[in-house]
Amino acid sequence: MSKPVIGITLDSEEAGGYSKFPWYAVRENYAAAVAQAGGVPLALPHETALTEEYLDLIDGLLVTGGNFDVDPSLFGEGKRHETVKTKDRRTGFERAMTKGALARDMPVLGICGGQQLLHVVLGGKLIQHIPDTVSDALAHEQPNPRDEAGHDVTIKSGTLLDKIVGAETLAVNSAHHQAALDEPEGVIVNATAPDGVFEGIEAPGYRFCLGVQWHPEFLINDGDGKIFAAFIAAARK
Repeated sequence: MSKPVIGITLDSEEAGGYSKFPWYAVRENYAAAVAQAGGVPLALPHETALTEEYLDLIDGLLVTGGNFDVDPSLFGEGKRHETVKTKDRRTGFERAMTKGALARDMPVLGICGGQQLLHVVLGGKLIQHIPDTVSDALAHEQPNPRDEAGHDVTIKSGTLLDKIVGAETLAVNSAHHQAALDEPEGVIVNATAPDGVFEGIEAPGYRFCLGVQWHPEFLINDGDGKIFAAFIAAARK
């Protein structure tokens, strides 16, 4: 059986640092986790006009995280929290790719900011800044290294995520200041932090549509590896 090709969305930065010109970036462990699970990682530059051509090439879509936010106007909010910063070209590309993948019933995995983008595409809204909205919130931008756990999540019984990881709780890393706010029609919240923040979503109307707020590409527990294994298995079908 041939290995499925997994499109991985890239981050983008303005000139400075790596190059004097604008540049793309992605952490190695996104690609490594895909390869380890049996997929072929393929980086996707932000060429929205090529969305259909990209979708013809891939068998699954991985929407990555990043140090930026989805524009609140995309989920119906006119006021923007002072902490919000956007990357409009990247978001426009990821929206087009995600909508196109779902239209083809192609497996989609959203990670951290990718989960937030997926939630918005599915009709959901976001908390713009957790510390200003959630009482006694955990440190969702954990102070310890990202390859360590920051807190636990409780997994909802009977969900796709539950079937994948086979555990009631999971110790996860955490690097976000926003989160899914609601549970729109067709979306199920499948994981919750002790402070009530939604940590995972899925849409059972699709073959495989899963978002997690943490970073399973660091593979800090068995559940993380199982998420990638299930994603790649779905992309083989």
